[in-house]
Amino acid sequence: MRRTIALAVGVAWAALGAVPTPESHFGHAMKADRSPLAWAKIVSYFDGLAKTSDRIRVERMGKSTEGREMILAIVSSPENLKKLERYRAIQAALADPRKTPAAEAEKLIAEGKAIVAITCSIHANEPASNATAVQFAYDLLTQDKPKFRAILENTIFLLVPSLNPDGVDIISNWARKTMGTPYEGTIPPELYQKYVGHDNNRDWYIFSQAETRATIEKLHHVWKPQIVYDVHQMGPTTARMFVPPWMDPIDPNVDPVIAQGANAIGMGMALDLTSAGRKGVVVNAVYDFWTPARHYQAYHGGMRILTESASVRLFSPVTIRPEQLRGQSQGYNVGERAWNHLEPWSGGTWTIGEIVTDQLIAFESVLWQAAVRREELLRNFYGVHQRAVARTTPYSFVVPAEQMDPGGTRKMLETLAFGQVEIEQAREKFTADGQEYPAGSFVIRMQQPYSAFAKTLLERQEYPDLRLYPGGPPKRPYDVTAQTLPLLMGAEVVTVRDRFTASLTPARSLEPRQKGGVAAGRLAGSNIDSWKEVNRWWKTGTAAWRDPKTGDWAKVAFPGAVEKKKPRLALYRSWQPSMDEGWTRFVLEQFGFEYTRLTNPMVLEGNLRAKFDVIVVPDQAPGGILNGYAANAMPAEFTGGVGTAGVQALKAFAEQGGTLVFLNQSTAFASSHLGVASKNVVQGVSSRDFYAPGSLLKVSLDASHPLALGLPNELSIWMEQSPAWEVAAGEKAVATYGASGLLASGWLLGEKYLANRAALVEVPMGQGRAILFGMRPQYRAQSYQTFKMFFNAFVR
Repeated sequence: MRRTIALAVGVAWAALGAVPTPESHFGHAMKADRSPLAWAKIVSYFDGLAKTSDRIRVERMGKSTEGREMILAIVSSPENLKKLERYRAIQAALADPRKTPAAEAEKLIAEGKAIVAITCSIHANEPASNATAVQFAYDLLTQDKPKFRAILENTIFLLVPSLNPDGVDIISNWARKTMGTPYEGTIPPELYQKYVGHDNNRDWYIFSQAETRATIEKLHHVWKPQIVYDVHQMGPTTARMFVPPWMDPIDPNVDPVIAQGANAIGMGMALDLTSAGRKGVVVNAVYDFWTPARHYQAYHGGMRILTESASVRLFSPVTIRPEQLRGQSQGYNVGERAWNHLEPWSGGTWTIGEIVTDQLIAFESVLWQAAVRREELLRNFYGVHQRAVARTTPYSFVVPAEQMDPGGTRKMLETLAFGQVEIEQAREKFTADGQEYPAGSFVIRMQQPYSAFAKTLLERQEYPDLRLYPGGPPKRPYDVTAQTLPLLMGAEVVTVRDRFTASLTPARSLEPRQKGGVAAGRLAGSNIDSWKEVNRWWKTGTAAWRDPKTGDWAKVAFPGAVEKKKPRLALYRSWQPSMDEGWTRFVLEQFGFEYTRLTNPMVLEGNLRAKFDVIVVPDQAPGGILNGYAANAMPAEFTGGVGTAGVQALKAFAEQGGTLVFLNQSTAFASSHLGVASKNVVQGVSSRDFYAPGSLLKVSLDASHPLALGLPNELSIWMEQSPAWEVAAGEKAVATYGASGLLASGWLLGEKYLANRAALVEVPMGQGRAILFGMRPQYRAQSYQTFKMFFNAFVR
């Protein structure tokens, strides 16, 4: 009998003999230095694995922004792969306790499998995980060891070799081009995701990019994983690898079981890394668990695991001296031993092979822990959703049927719906918390599985006042502190505390009505969608007439209307890639604006006014605009900035009647080089005294100014350590902070510095003007309300 079992096992694993090795397919080991991988080669390798092993299936998730295939590898035992539909059904049943009683859930928990997703290289300048994905898949399919057998039996492993295929090729092609040159290991002079570059992992609640939407639709919504492990790299002089626990703060909308589970899995990973002799493991440092922009599954019943490995120079080794490892980082000292950093790495040569080694241990650790905790993970998954559907505070959010900005409100509702939030609509008028709402109003009740996702996006954030030590400077959040969609999108949303009765039905359409109506044949200036239609008019040569008081549009003249011509629009592009420039391109294209990308040589050609009406300079430090990369830092064609000649060309453009639009930090370029006299009152103020690290702040608008058309008199803007001005004579404040009570959502220290100062300034320059936005009005394709201010700047 024992001989028969041994023979059967031997035959099963012998069948995998044809599985291609990474070396045979790529021509080098996955731990080899200076060996970039091409995306097509990665795809063909996984396709080859699927053809030669019965433990893996490869599916297409969709297309990337630039049209590359996104793939999902599903790895499990052959028996499990034959029953995938059954396991998907179990996940769906456990995700909705309203439909699955506890007794039935227990049966499903006994039968189900733990679902674990590992996603790689969303940041393409962190390429080691591409190689790790290839090597780990091969190892898991070919090595017959107890841990791997348990993983295959008890889990369904979802492996995404890259969430950014375009970036894989952009980085790899640049690495090949510069290999062996003085520029080896540099970052290419373009964003490594067409629109958002490194911000593509800040897209997990606005869902703007093709890669995000494909992953949500084809992985998260289909499989609802209990664990999503996101693989990253960090700076080369840090610890060798971060794993959870996370630092404070943790979003209170994240269920404690999810946070505790992530902490437990992370500590297990730290133990496994240390047991394997790997040094430099740090926990509970640098990375917090606040913003949903960086994680989706935490609001959908699963835990997010993050690792950050110390980087090399793309694919090339680095040598780190011990003295480079003595710096203080948030939560630990790189060179010192502490409870959360027990064995510091002492320096030496660090290679991509070292990163792959650590990641292979981490991959196995996550999956092994999921395998042995299979039942616990499934039961906790069900329990998290039980608590979600039992939520009582608040009872619901109501979105009135009539909105000043139906387009922005619709976008907010669509965002929630894409995140599987249930939205109902009232058949008849109803009363909630003493307020009456008309028929057609939208209701988002909290008694649903994904109420945490809706709540964190609809409520105002109260970020804790965290300091590095009592009375000390602020503890920097890893990303931003606010995400309140109603404020960003100009939607009226009411929080309803108490239960109410209404005749509700699932919403089939998410189209609000225009508040106050609009005259026949006109488009409301307050509706952001009007800009899409106006751009269609311009493209077909149709005239566009605008009411200078309301901002309403029409195809034909009406009393008091002024014809507005299609703006000849340019967007400045530095060779130092700017994510804000990419986000701006994305927003412009979404609304149908045609534009030219204005490079340094084009600026230096001069005669800009003959070509353009408006030039937008995105959020970027003034030095990057003026000087760009220094000589010898990059190939010569990518060095330099606009220089003094470019400054004169931009000044001449404005003086001859053009409009210069500066966003956030680029406004300092206008102050330093173009003669803007208004003083930035927070320039040079210590973060101990003034700190607004991604918050929503209240301003009042000058309703008579053309930049304010279509906007309410008071609104919230996106402040991210942005400038604020004491306005000089002859320059016009359009948006102004009040005397107090400025924080709408997030975190703000030093309100007094902003009191009664300007957040938006118009500066006359000869026949033209400069417009200074002390904000990012197109912030990450989210701030729909201030899009209108931004677009208003394009027409005069």
